[in-house]
Amino acid sequence: MTIYSATPTRSADRGGSISLGEALRQKIYVMHAVILRDIRSRFFNHGLGFLIVPLFPVGHMAVLLVIYSVIGKKSAFGDDLYLFFATGLMPAMTFMYVSRFMSISLLANKSMMAFPVVRLLDIVLARAFLELMGIILAMLIMFSSLLLLGSSPIPTQPPEALLAMFFITVLALGMGIVASVITAIAPFFAMVYALTMVIFYLSSGAPIYLHVFPEQVIEICAWNPVFHAVEWVRSAYYLGYPSQELSKGYLIGCAFGSLAVGLLLERLLRPQVLAS
Repeated sequence: MTIYSATPTRSADRGGSISLGEALRQKIYVMHAVILRDIRSRFFNHGLGFLIVPLFPVGHMAVLLVIYSVIGKKSAFGDDLYLFFATGLMPAMTFMYVSRFMSISLLANKSMMAFPVVRLLDIVLARAFLELMGIILAMLIMFSSLLLLGSSPIPTQPPEALLAMFFITVLALGMGIVASVITAIAPFFAMVYALTMVIFYLSSGAPIYLHVFPEQVIEICAWNPVFHAVEWVRSAYYLGYPSQELSKGYLIGCAFGSLAVGLLLERLLRPQVLAS
């Protein structure tokens, strides 16, 4: 197995300080080493194992769409069953897979913390980068599949769809950092967080069209920020989509709020994480 060094580069200045450019290069080297280490430790000690990452969300979407097709389920909105559920699964899968795998990043890579140059955030963000690349590949596969099935995966309002995906990604990063710090100190929290993914998923409206339920049910589900991402994406695809419950501000606030809390926790609990 190849060993990747994360040894910091020392500056030649007499004061021992380094320039901004050198600091950025050092950070890139560290992130590169952490990413390669993460890939090899997770995927059969081979870099090509990374190709498995997009298969999880793609397989998830494919199984659901096949089940809906077999049981003869009709599209709740519009006339394209595959497109309707794909528009809900895209933001929901992004949140679930990115934040869920980020939550166990520190637990799975504790040996990397032995290198003084490797920071906790380096490990967490390296895992986030891998999962985001996997999600992007999964979406490309899904878009290609929809085209082959005769669907049109291009939204009527592309900027709105992109904004929704951007903010659900920020939310996934924030929640992932929070969960990873807590899990590093209390490993059982990884299971707790994994179980909450079921609640986030079902109440998001991705696998179920929630607008057929009573108003009280929708009001409860609206506390879930992923619900608003799903509604935002679908409203970008379908003109006239019922978006009375959509609160873009709530999703944006939860996204940046979780990111701020995550970074604060990483700073405050760093000694406990390193000592655990």
